[in-house]
Amino acid sequence: QVQLVESGGGLVQAGGSLRLSCAASGTIFFTYVMGWFRQVPGKQRELVASITGGGMTNYAESAKGRFTISRDSVKNTVTLQMNDLEPEDTALYFCHAHIATSGDVASDDYWGQGTQVTVSA
Repeated sequence: QVQLVESGGGLVQAGGSLRLSCAASGTIFFTYVMGWFRQVPGKQRELVASITGGGMTNYAESAKGRFTISRDSVKNTVTLQMNDLEPEDTALYFCHAHIATSGDVASDDYWGQGTQVTVSA
């Protein structure tokens, strides 16, 4: 079993910053990509940012220049530093990881429970 535990959400004024953290634990053989998605009611979950084990990053257009994703592959943690937040960033943010639990089984997607980010105008 694999668990992803997020922390760091909250309420912030527009222009402020928040730092989201996520730690993966359990039976982990290899962690491929880790990242953050977000979802607002009535809309599909969307990618915010992701990072591979080699450090290659991918950002949503809305996140470029404001958010920075980083990862500690030894500790299996991923962090999203969010600066210059806007009310449009208000959403439930989910940690994601693509993990193999052994060398004999296919890797799979794992999700955290979500942490709420609310940005007031």
